[in-house]
Amino acid sequence: MTNRRAEVDAALTDVNFDTTTYQVELTTNMGTITLNLFPDLAPGHCNNLIGLTKIGFYDGIVFHRVIKGFVAQVGCPRGNGTGGPGYTIPQEFNSRPHNPGTVSMARTSDPNSAGSQIFICLGRVPHLDNQYTVFGETADQASLDVVLKIGEAATDGNDRPLNEVRIESAKVTETAK
Repeated sequence: MTNRRAEVDAALTDVNFDTTTYQVELTTNMGTITLNLFPDLAPGHCNNLIGLTKIGFYDGIVFHRVIKGFVAQVGCPRGNGTGGPGYTIPQEFNSRPHNPGTVSMARTSDPNSAGSQIFICLGRVPHLDNQYTVFGETADQASLDVVLKIGEAATDGNDRPLNEVRIESAKVTETAK
């Protein structure tokens, strides 16, 4: 697995949460999902997502895990849930609840093992609260509707959609405060 840390760090040189609001737009084969970020709660996670997006990491990546009423997970370059960007980031647990449309970071049993895999909640998932880092949410109802549509995808025994659901492209939108 190639370590993409240097590329991500280089892509972040002009990111400034004090002067700019950032959104990440995921154009999927099922519609567009715009994400608002919470840099006040999890600046490291927001930087990580912005940096990975800026270097094109998410372009073409599939949603490898979709569980109705629970989560839609994406961000593994291998497409099977076992890959990442070649580095990990420390947890930034916070009190934000895991509600429908919440964006949080997937990880192993090690709280500091997050890398590139994110999940978007498909329902209220209280047992994830304070256990995973919440760092964003869907920006509007149209984005949540796309996420919920992905959540209805038929899946196999490994929770992988039978018909591929993928991010065709991802981009960062910057707005001056």
